[in-house]
Amino acid sequence: MADRLTRITTGLAVGIVAVIAAVISYRHAYELVRTHGETGLTARLVPFTVDGLIWAASMVILDASRRKQRVPTLAKWSLAVGIVATIGANVAHGLNHGPTGALVSAWPALALVGSFELLMTLTRDATSPAGTSEQAGAMEPASMESEPDRTKVEHTPEQAVLADYMASLNGPGKPLSQRALAERHGIDRRKVKQIIANVVQS
Repeated sequence: MADRLTRITTGLAVGIVAVIAAVISYRHAYELVRTHGETGLTARLVPFTVDGLIWAASMVILDASRRKQRVPTLAKWSLAVGIVATIGANVAHGLNHGPTGALVSAWPALALVGSFELLMTLTRDATSPAGTSEQAGAMEPASMESEPDRTKVEHTPEQAVLADYMASLNGPGKPLSQRALAERHGIDRRKVKQIIANVVQS
């Protein structure tokens, strides 16, 4: 309950900041577009294309993250271009008032981008199943206990012959004969001879 309440209140705070920053950033971009020759409906819609690009790219990135897939390169570039465009427009709007004015004017765009990405983070965390990792951790020991043979390394007949032969060399008795190895592993004696010969040559 505490985690859910924290997530809700954080989401509300971030959402409020995002709305305020979006309104101010839109106004700056709108005034900039008007002073550079666009009027009417065009001047009102151009700023939406910038924020819309950021929204679309973020949604694609969010969807890829939820599906555990690779984020498309176009989405990354679109998000970067949208961020640069909205910050650049706000900076240009405040340049007439000097560096301080440009910085003050750019702040709403920075707050908008930061708030929007925080919202995406909250959404991504909220949509990921909380019990998945816990269930996986609880099931893993049981599966390991019920199927211990999976941890054993499987050898080919040739590898098994080689392992037995090398072990017999270190034993107290004589090394296993080629016939004994062939009968034990059910392979041709000539194959056993070739395996042993390769070991001797190496």
